[in-house]
Amino acid sequence: MAQPKTKAEAVAVDAVKQVETLAGVGKGTMESALKAGTKHYEQAVQMTNEQVQKASDSFFKGYDELNALSKDNYEALVKSGTIVAKAVEDLGKDWISFTQSSVEQGVAAMQALFGAKTLREFVELQNDWARKSFDAAVSETTKLSERSVKTANEAIEPIQARMNVTVERMFKQSAA
Repeated sequence: MAQPKTKAEAVAVDAVKQVETLAGVGKGTMESALKAGTKHYEQAVQMTNEQVQKASDSFFKGYDELNALSKDNYEALVKSGTIVAKAVEDLGKDWISFTQSSVEQGVAAMQALFGAKTLREFVELQNDWARKSFDAAVSETTKLSERSVKTANEAIEPIQARMNVTVERMFKQSAA
């Protein structure tokens, strides 16, 4: 560059140099700002992706746990229903057997009553048959009631166990 001839040219040359220096500084600042902005943007995108991944993993884990819980609950209901169905079948068989036995005893008692020779014998036979029938009915009803209670307790066990597991999980999730 040629030497300035006048003071005005020297000031102009200085002004141009200062503008060029400022432009260089501005360019550097802009480049630094762009680099920093890009870096922060990339970090924000990465953090967002991580949060979305965590939320997604948590959702699917919860879904899998809910699915397993539902399956186990269904299996408990099936087990409970099987216990009840078997008990009802057994109780039905026992009741039919009791009824058949009662009818047979009733027929035998009627034959004995028709064979009575005196009124006193008739009354004694009838009282004996009525007492035995009543005692057998009370005994059978008591036995059926006890078995019904036992069956109800056995049938509720799988459901109660699942309820305990469910409540336990709810408390663990609430505590977390």
